[in-house]
Amino acid sequence: MQYRVPMNKQVRWGIIGLGRIARAFAEGLKHTPNATLHCVASRNQQRASAFAEEWDVPHFEDSYESLVKRPEIDAIYVATPHSEHKENSILAMTNGKAVLCEKPLAVNSSEVSAMIQCAREKNVLLMEGMWSRFPPLMRKVRELLKSGAIGEIKSLHADFGFRPASRDPQSRLFNPALAGGSMLDIGIYPISLSYMIFGEPESIATQCVLAETGVDEQASFSFKYPNGAMSVLHSSLCGETGQEAFITGSEGSIRIHKQCWRPQKLTLTQSGEYQEISMPFVGNGFNYEAEEFSQLVLEGSKECSIMPLEESLKIMKTLDQIRVKWGMKYPQDS
Repeated sequence: MQYRVPMNKQVRWGIIGLGRIARAFAEGLKHTPNATLHCVASRNQQRASAFAEEWDVPHFEDSYESLVKRPEIDAIYVATPHSEHKENSILAMTNGKAVLCEKPLAVNSSEVSAMIQCAREKNVLLMEGMWSRFPPLMRKVRELLKSGAIGEIKSLHADFGFRPASRDPQSRLFNPALAGGSMLDIGIYPISLSYMIFGEPESIATQCVLAETGVDEQASFSFKYPNGAMSVLHSSLCGETGQEAFITGSEGSIRIHKQCWRPQKLTLTQSGEYQEISMPFVGNGFNYEAEEFSQLVLEGSKECSIMPLEESLKIMKTLDQIRVKWGMKYPQDS
């Protein structure tokens, strides 16, 4: 990446919520040249202290309010469950912090709209943490598509499925109060990829299987676009799927190999000839998102062109439409 500000400047990060995804982001920051992890926060002081010690973080807080009021903090990574994204992000933005909020940006489009409004009122940077858009291989995919390497893009097939070790009804994946279900947790990866390639669909067909808790256990999505292109997508908490993506064009295809949501290898097919392109991560992959966001903070930017807010809002409106078709509601919808 070509920096446009001095390399010795670093963004000082804070993390709200210290679960699995926070650990991944903390590891990514170790490989981010323009950022450093300065403080972490949990409502449990023991957890905050243990996390700070494990990841060699100089400061910790036992409340989110204390973290966002620290004047030296430049950016906040919101790593709490989906159900808390809106509240935590607005808390940080109200205190003048740039916010990178883990995907999905919120539970529904009403919450996303409120977050965007707050970002614009406070004149701060807000971005959905769709980290899979930022690795070098995904940048290469965008370059290939833009150059017409596979001709007119006709279809996308993509899936993400796994079987979690625990199917606890109170867990993040299955609890409606935490906005659980396959679509918001993992289905958003192929859906966001479809938006990156085609934009907003013209029509949607979808089916789901509900778990005993009432959230979607697995689901299928078919998007049709005005030019006749289609996306066929799948998410599942029932078992491991291929986790690949196939982009087909009039003159070739791109296969993003497993795991397409952490893209590192693709096969480009043109006129019967195959070219394999491999771009392994330096770090764990979260560093690319952190690096891009930190650069935007250093430049004073208020929007990311790779994951713009209006696109995040349109994606969430699509997810709302899908849940209406299913007859599935979260407590936050009321």
